[in-house]
Amino acid sequence: MGQGQQEKVATSLAGAVSEEISASLAPVDAELERRYPGDPGTRQPVHTVYVPGDVFAADTIRSWGDQALAALDQHAPDAASFAAVLGLSDELAEPVHARVRAKLQSEPIEDLRVDFEDGYGPRPDAEEDEAAARAARLIAQAYENGTAAPYMGIRMKCMEAPVRDRGIRTLDIFLTGLMEAGGLPEGLVLTLPKVTYPEQVTAMVRLLEEFEKARGLESGRIGFEIQIETSQSILAADGTATVARMIQAADGRATGLHYGTFDYSACLGVSAAYQASDHPAADHAKAVMQVAAAGTGVRVSDGSTNVLPVGPTAQVHDAWRLHYGLTRRALARAYYQGWDMHPGHIPTRYAAVFAFYREGFEQAAARLARYANRAGGDVMDEPATAKALSGYLLRGLDCGALDIAEVARATGLTRSDLEAFAAPRRGDLTASSKQTSAT
Repeated sequence: MGQGQQEKVATSLAGAVSEEISASLAPVDAELERRYPGDPGTRQPVHTVYVPGDVFAADTIRSWGDQALAALDQHAPDAASFAAVLGLSDELAEPVHARVRAKLQSEPIEDLRVDFEDGYGPRPDAEEDEAAARAARLIAQAYENGTAAPYMGIRMKCMEAPVRDRGIRTLDIFLTGLMEAGGLPEGLVLTLPKVTYPEQVTAMVRLLEEFEKARGLESGRIGFEIQIETSQSILAADGTATVARMIQAADGRATGLHYGTFDYSACLGVSAAYQASDHPAADHAKAVMQVAAAGTGVRVSDGSTNVLPVGPTAQVHDAWRLHYGLTRRALARAYYQGWDMHPGHIPTRYAAVFAFYREGFEQAAARLARYANRAGGDVMDEPATAKALSGYLLRGLDCGALDIAEVARATGLTRSDLEAFAAPRRGDLTASSKQTSAT
């Protein structure tokens, strides 16, 4: 065979066969794109802080940061003592401690939810009206003056009959207040609690559609989180996974699934002493949530612990170790977000998150660099692994565990490069997988 000539490859199927198969699968292709668009590629906060509607104030975020710093100063004043409490290695002690302090000073809360549900309780209508209007006013001012958390919003009352009208009114007052103050902020997040039936999600979608029409907003502008707090939200009476149907019922508006540790545990009859995010019942619920949400762009959040780091130093240390361990456990299971209920939880939230990303940074960066450069190594990574490695580094960058300069040095990649690896189009990933397998 002459130079430049290629050997003819024999085939048996007519081209029409492939065309017919493609035509028959066109509806499936469209369904895949609609139902499983993949991760939105936006920042996911590492936690959500809940503050009752009557407690929320203009200085809440700064106050939580100051209280968390005071707790560190009192109970673990330096890197060595903080590391000793949490069992951090010598290599991690100083960088984690320094980054935790810097985070508490600059961005103590990543996601704040003003609570009008369990944390607020039943109030006279006039009182809740005023609290909802005040929440809108304060959040709008925070975004305007640069003191807001990256994400802020409210948790309304649920769609069950006894509180439905009250929840709808509170949401209306809050959203209207934001619109009157200049518009909806980009970081707006809404939480719908105690969802049991997909029809309640459909009702929330209808409610938001009507608000968007009333205020001249683009259809689909307002999304919301679905809170999973009942057994029926995991397994329906007909044996189907209700949470998957809820995501479908949200019609693209669902942004997250939040696990409600204590309501869900109580629903199953778990006694109070054993209601925790690492109980087998919690693991099962979150695993179902995770599988139902995978590929849909809906993110899963773990719940909280009710053991507060207050009192004598020894008691605070015990609570810190518990919270740190639960957070690390959740991260290993790919639950990258959780709830924090007290300022004293924030130091260990960030310590756990920063340690998680820093201790795996060098290995992840090296593997991704080898993949990007098609170099050899002791692990043969697939495109899906490169996607996970890039996502890991991006999450570390977003929360402050990593710096873009050190990531660039270790990988030779820019943030845009990381984002391209982390969120490939479905066809690109499939084609790349075939190419990798063939080489």
